[in-house]
Amino acid sequence: MADPATYRPKTGEIPTAPGVYRFRDEHGRIIYVGKAKNLRSRLNSYFANPRGLMPKTRAMVHTAAGVEWTVVGTELEALQLEYTWIKEFNPRFNIMFRDDKSYPYLAVTMGEKYPRAQVMRGDRRKDTRYFGPFYPAKAIRETLDTLLRVFPVRTCSSGVFKRAERTGRPCLLGYIDKCAAPCVGRISPEDHRQLAAELCDFMAGEGKRFISSLEKEMQAAVSELDYETAARLRDDISALRKVFERNNVVLSEDTDADIFALEEDELEASAQVFHVRGGRIRGQRGWVVEKVEDNDTADLVEHLIQQVYGEANSTDRIPRQVLVPVLPPNAEELAEWLHGLRGARVDIRVPMRGDKKALMETVARNASDALRLHKSRRAGDITTRSAALQELQEALDLDAAPLRIECYDISHVSGTNVVASMVVAEDGLPKKSDYRKFSITGEAARDDTASMYDVISRRFRNYLAENADPAADPDAPQELPAERLDDGATDVQPLTDTLTPAPRTKFAYPPNLVVVDGGQPQVAAASRALADLGITDVQVVGLAKRLEEVWVPDSDFPVILPRASEALFLLQRIRDEAHRFAITFHRQKRGKSMTASLLDEVPGLGPAKRQALLKHFGSVKKLRAASEEELQQVPGIGPAMAANLRSRLADSSKAEAAPAVNMSTGEILET
Repeated sequence: MADPATYRPKTGEIPTAPGVYRFRDEHGRIIYVGKAKNLRSRLNSYFANPRGLMPKTRAMVHTAAGVEWTVVGTELEALQLEYTWIKEFNPRFNIMFRDDKSYPYLAVTMGEKYPRAQVMRGDRRKDTRYFGPFYPAKAIRETLDTLLRVFPVRTCSSGVFKRAERTGRPCLLGYIDKCAAPCVGRISPEDHRQLAAELCDFMAGEGKRFISSLEKEMQAAVSELDYETAARLRDDISALRKVFERNNVVLSEDTDADIFALEEDELEASAQVFHVRGGRIRGQRGWVVEKVEDNDTADLVEHLIQQVYGEANSTDRIPRQVLVPVLPPNAEELAEWLHGLRGARVDIRVPMRGDKKALMETVARNASDALRLHKSRRAGDITTRSAALQELQEALDLDAAPLRIECYDISHVSGTNVVASMVVAEDGLPKKSDYRKFSITGEAARDDTASMYDVISRRFRNYLAENADPAADPDAPQELPAERLDDGATDVQPLTDTLTPAPRTKFAYPPNLVVVDGGQPQVAAASRALADLGITDVQVVGLAKRLEEVWVPDSDFPVILPRASEALFLLQRIRDEAHRFAITFHRQKRGKSMTASLLDEVPGLGPAKRQALLKHFGSVKKLRAASEEELQQVPGIGPAMAANLRSRLADSSKAEAAPAVNMSTGEILET
């Protein structure tokens, strides 16, 4: 670990203006981004007494190898630039509240001839009515399924709808009365549109009107002794009440707000948000994060608002009000920033009394429960992972615990469609954003050792090329793009003379340990690949599946880990994940190649007809399941061609049942 004193800038070199600062590690990677009203005061706090820092902050300054800064004109510019760089470089030591998914909405496409109800994410579309957001998505799917009993509007895709029109047969929902089946003419376009409009009115808050109307119809049916109709209406009323109670009003119906609450201790913080739209709670979401600096609640609220609403696709879900437990230190700048994103005013405030204050207390109880549950679960996890990494360090005689492990696996069928996978574990947990897939061709595909040599060479050749790239070199002078900052924001004096962060690299940090699925031959191939590239600081081991032996380079005997060893369990989990990832990619590639070669071999089937077939059926699975009559619906496919194609498709289905083989072990894999 680096000594902060080796890269500490001179106090007189650091400006006192507001700005954004960045810490880099020895590989030039951005590991932390922060902003400050006074750069000199903030940066000096990291170096004055490192022992007095928060544990994660202390780890950050010892991991870093350099610091640089950029001066800006205003605090709003600092806020915008800090968020831009956190989003771009994903620094490992920053607090991360961001979601990896957009929020689901119930959407009704009123712009179509036959409006469709569906759960939709992403950008909003014209002539579509949206209700939400909802979280989790399961909640709105259950709600929609219940509403279809009373408002049986179309929910199918365009492909399914057109196929039903051609065949004259509705889908399953049409048979069970959860769709009015406009595709086969059971309802007119006008009546179906009215049905969709009534669904929208119910979701907009007019539930009592519909329930009262159905109750009157039920009473009329009872008075006429039509008990079957009355029973059906009774069930419809029960379904609507269930949905209506689920979306009960908690605030005035003109209230659109996100209500945040936090629960924290010295090391971690739990955040919860309730999404209130039209006075109803439409969804809930929570996060638990580690604290980096000695942040107070106001600072955490600032990070929370900045990252939750900062994503480009989230501007449509910024409400009129953002209710927080305490105001952030730069509330006015945040409100101005949100105003620019939403295109309308956003009010950030603290509720002091009434229903909003009571609802925030409920959100706070959820945050407290989430933090307590997280700590009870995490205690065992941290202990187990730490023990596993410590055991690996001791068993393999490593200089430090292997905080980043990469595992490689190779799969094929009889020497064809050879592929490889790379999976990554950091701190004992999978890091799926760094997973990679490799296709292997030519001489490299002749056997498993050649394939392993090829994959390791390609991965680390890319790593070396990235480090050799001047754009990724933290010591290479660069110019600040004019559009990044205003003209008055050019007073920059970074320690490394670098004005902008380097582009994010493809393979992130180099591993401490490389694990290959196999024994001595695979380990020797991987070690030879690293040696040929001049890499000497990466340890290689192999995990042989038959006896779960750990092989190390240049050794005639394996390392035997106890069967109950946490280190062995960790290696097995990583190896099995690489195995799964390789097989998934192999099957995808094999399926595509078999289908392409199959269609190529059909006499008279040219490129246009092949394209038409795949476009008509949408997937290989549906193409193989198609009958001769369905094949003839594709333009240009006659009876003789359909019969020939059907026969070859049947033969290919049998061939695809052949099992995949793991090259490292010769194991036949279940398909």
